[in-house]
Amino acid sequence: MSDADCAPSPTALTARALAHDPSTAQHPDAAQHPDAAQHPGTAPQAEATADPSGVPFTELDPRVLRKQRTSIKWSRFAEDVLPLFVAEMDFTVAPEIRRALIERVDASDIGYVDGPGELAAAFAGFAADRWGWRVPHDRVHVATDVATAVVEALRVGRPRGGRLALATPTYPGFFEMLEEVPFEVVEIPLASEPEPEAGARLDLAAIEREFASEPGIDAFVLCNPHNPHGLVHSPDDLAELARLAAAHDVFVVSDEIHAPLTFSGVAFTPFAPLAAAAGALSVSALSASKGWNLAGAKCAVLVAADGRADELLRGLPPETVTRVSILGLHANTAAFTGARGWLDRAVAQIEANVELLADLVARRLPGVRVVRPRAGYLVWLDFREAGLGSDPYLRILHDARVALNDGSAFGAGGAGHVRINGACAPQTLREAVDRIASILPAAERPAAPAPAPAPPAAPAPTPVPDPEASR
Repeated sequence: MSDADCAPSPTALTARALAHDPSTAQHPDAAQHPDAAQHPGTAPQAEATADPSGVPFTELDPRVLRKQRTSIKWSRFAEDVLPLFVAEMDFTVAPEIRRALIERVDASDIGYVDGPGELAAAFAGFAADRWGWRVPHDRVHVATDVATAVVEALRVGRPRGGRLALATPTYPGFFEMLEEVPFEVVEIPLASEPEPEAGARLDLAAIEREFASEPGIDAFVLCNPHNPHGLVHSPDDLAELARLAAAHDVFVVSDEIHAPLTFSGVAFTPFAPLAAAAGALSVSALSASKGWNLAGAKCAVLVAADGRADELLRGLPPETVTRVSILGLHANTAAFTGARGWLDRAVAQIEANVELLADLVARRLPGVRVVRPRAGYLVWLDFREAGLGSDPYLRILHDARVALNDGSAFGAGGAGHVRINGACAPQTLREAVDRIASILPAAERPAAPAPAPAPPAAPAPTPVPDPEASR
């Protein structure tokens, strides 16, 4: 979603967490986890081989990254806090994207955007190759980011506002951005599913009741794939949602920003073709932002499901286009065309990390349940039976010095949960689990190594001046 996906605001942090979070407290570095070997289920593509984008994905050190980077992930919390909250990857940028940005800067091409340009064909080609979605180039529009795209689509699609439904728990940014438009938000909880690979699904019976109710629903914001579960909705569920939307004249805006991160062997279904087939009014918002870690390179696409939706998007204010970053537009174009191999390597590493995290949680964090995502690097963890009380987020931040996302911010059904970012080196996840295990009442502790024999006494070494100490 937005460039600060689920990042707590500075005000909220001050009031809720940092007031209880002395920045001077230092958490000791966690010891190497005894199970440091790659998880047996790791995809072969995710082995620690050199990545052409720079540092191998498996060797990224958060202590080094904190010194190099200035984004929210690395600036919001004290240095001893392990940041696994905001939806930013630790992975280094794809070389194809780096080259595209350098070329534009070298050409002093840093002016205003006047339309999608080559991005329309780039996105359409990616959508056709990966999802079988045939997108007419002239139905691709641009906006600053997916959050802006959702809001502006709602402005033109339902200018008088009304009642808007969300399937919750869901991305907290929806609640914030919808304050910009005149809608009453109606939460429709997801239906629980026992399988850990799903965890939940759209509650179509409840959606139908709300759509058919008096005064009904005017708009529905679909999260596809669904954040925070990493849920990839089935074609049947999406087709039924499209049918219900058409029958009850509900405008559907589909946020599909996590779609490029769909796991191997899983089929992502775009909503737009199903909406067009059912006669439902719908637009989709997508970007390379999440898939290629480009949140600061502001650009997203809005795709009309059919001609009727395209007429709406042609009514967007000109500022929707001119506020797009030209560097973001070229970065997105490079991502959808030349950087597909980088994406595949990143997804392979994310899948391996999810397997590792699930294994670590099962062995080290009793009472914690992992909802396995099928797309994206955000993992939903259920701490309700873990013994950390009603606010696991704050306990983990304050006592374990790990920054996650507070599940209560995701709406109905989120309390007692946290969301963790898995787009990092495996050792970072091991350290996070070690830290959290240290505060759980019944967690398994790593076995302490046997003490080494005492060495023979030796003379105290002569101190050597350290030139670095005087800087």
